[in-house]
Amino acid sequence: MSTQSPSHRTHGSPEDLADSTGAELLDAYARKAVSPVDVTRAVIARIEAYEPQLQALYAFDPDAALRDARASEQRWMSGQARALDGIPATIKENIATKGVPVPLGTAARPLVPAAEDAPAAARLREDGVVILAKTTMPDYGMLSSGLSSFHPLARNPWDLAKNPGGSSAGAGAAAAAGYGPFHIGTDIGGSIRLPASWCGVFGLKPSFGRIPIDPTYYGRVAGPMTRTVRDAALMMTSLTRPDVRDPMSLPYQDLPWLDLGIDLKGLRIGVMMEAGIGLTLDPEVRAAVERAAKAFAAAGASVEEMPPFITREMLDGLDDFWRQRAWTDIAPLSDEDRGKILPYILQWAEGGRDLTGAAVYSGMNQMMVMRHAAVAATHRFDFVISPVAPCVAYPAELASPIHNPEEPFEHIGYTVAFNMSDQPAASVNTGFTTAGLPIGLQIIGRRFDDVGVLRLSQAWEEMCPDRRPWPKV
Repeated sequence: MSTQSPSHRTHGSPEDLADSTGAELLDAYARKAVSPVDVTRAVIARIEAYEPQLQALYAFDPDAALRDARASEQRWMSGQARALDGIPATIKENIATKGVPVPLGTAARPLVPAAEDAPAAARLREDGVVILAKTTMPDYGMLSSGLSSFHPLARNPWDLAKNPGGSSAGAGAAAAAGYGPFHIGTDIGGSIRLPASWCGVFGLKPSFGRIPIDPTYYGRVAGPMTRTVRDAALMMTSLTRPDVRDPMSLPYQDLPWLDLGIDLKGLRIGVMMEAGIGLTLDPEVRAAVERAAKAFAAAGASVEEMPPFITREMLDGLDDFWRQRAWTDIAPLSDEDRGKILPYILQWAEGGRDLTGAAVYSGMNQMMVMRHAAVAATHRFDFVISPVAPCVAYPAELASPIHNPEEPFEHIGYTVAFNMSDQPAASVNTGFTTAGLPIGLQIIGRRFDDVGVLRLSQAWEEMCPDRRPWPKV
């Protein structure tokens, strides 16, 4: 992943404008060196060139985007520009936007237009962001894959034979492909960090409640997916504003999102190299994380190995609870509608049909056990680093790295606990395999230290020795 500034491309061809960062665009707009209309046209051209291969988008609306870009242009010309005016963006399909149906990735849901913008979409629109499209996801968001019964199969821009990850599948692919600087995903077990890792982009799973969402659920968050840490920080200035529709959101804090400097000397960094359960760690992933740990130590941080804490009982309990939750949604459907669901998801959810109340309660309790274990294991460190996933991107047609609904979560051992513990965690690119596939480094902070996670991510983005041009599709 290239982390060099693309500012030298800002005034190039319309194609090059699609690769500008949000921060660069705000500067160029303020100087009247480029127009939001030109940038939006460039991103539309990029989408039209790449999308037949990537299939990352849903409800792509170039006419509406150009209309909003013209309005943004007028605000810049009249001195009335908003905070993020004219920056192109996509929004994950399960985050409602007014007038667009929310199929949740499955052909089993009726296509009813959303009555209003969900909080994240509303905040960006209020700040002048140009929304180009929604991004695809798998059925009910329950896969780390771009496989869906409703959307076409999404693919990874680095290798079209590979999966972008999920469930924020289209968002990861769109960010890597240059479909604008800003993208929003959601994450309940790794659904921002996994596609960010496998697509070589930056993804932040914020502290639970930091970004208001609707509907809310245990561990579920929305967060930015971008090519640079600074663009994610820019998005956080908008996304974190309060919304009464989220009764589980944190009290609003005006945090210094754009103050990304950090002194690495003396920081206590834990290294969780093993997840404790699941797939064996790929040697190339291990080597990439080890290089990062050595680099932080060389920069003055105190780096110490942290043992794994996730157990089989924890992961299987969470699996039971999520299966039963999914079956509760699927059971009332007609046989016809149930038959439209991705077979992998249907088989997995049916595993919750005959669970007893005691088993479901025990599963939910294991989510709390996981929460306590995560905080207990990490509290003595300022930050913890780890792999994001034990493997790199896998074949596009598979629902998971194992592709077995009886072993659905063997790849989320590094990520899921930090949803349960409310801790902020990010994926930042840390290099590539010999085959050219991206590898993500997970950076985990203490509860509510979202700014700290962004700062350490920015430091690594600047330190990372393996930087590559963005993929051309």
